Amino acid sequence: MEWLDLGYFGLFLATFLAATILPFSSEAILAGMLYVGFDPIMCLIIATVGNTLGGVSSYFLGYLGSWSILHRWFKVDESKTERWREKINKYGSFTALLCWAPVIGDLLAIALGVFRTKMLPVFTFMTVGKFLRYAAIIWAYNSIQA
Repeated sequence: MEWLDLGYFGLFLATFLAATILPFSSEAILAGMLYVGFDPIMCLIIATVGNTLGGVSSYFLGYLGSWSILHRWFKVDESKTERWREKINKYGSFTALLCWAPVIGDLLAIALGVFRTKMLPVFTFMTVGKFLRYAAIIWAYNSIQA
């Protein structure tokens, strides 16, 4: 069974997994769906919702944890923790706009949770960032196809 065989549910699942700590890329699934004729607007909505919910799960993973756990279990350097804390304190929930970025986005979502950044603004900015990302991918795909 392939991702495209799952249709919109496959896109949702792919985008959700891509926003968790699992290394997974959803762009190819999205492009494949567009290539075979799935509706771009529906793909944009589903990809945004799936990726945002995946990011929210990373946020809550961080919310349940603490930096002391990260230091003890994952050997995270304390100086790196302080740099993250400074950035999160400086930019706050606006940082969630970058949760779409590969690798660092997952870490940002977790850090926002660990530092207990307010949920509603985080989820709002996270959604906006992920929406803009997928909109740009769909726009680029359509530009190439034209």
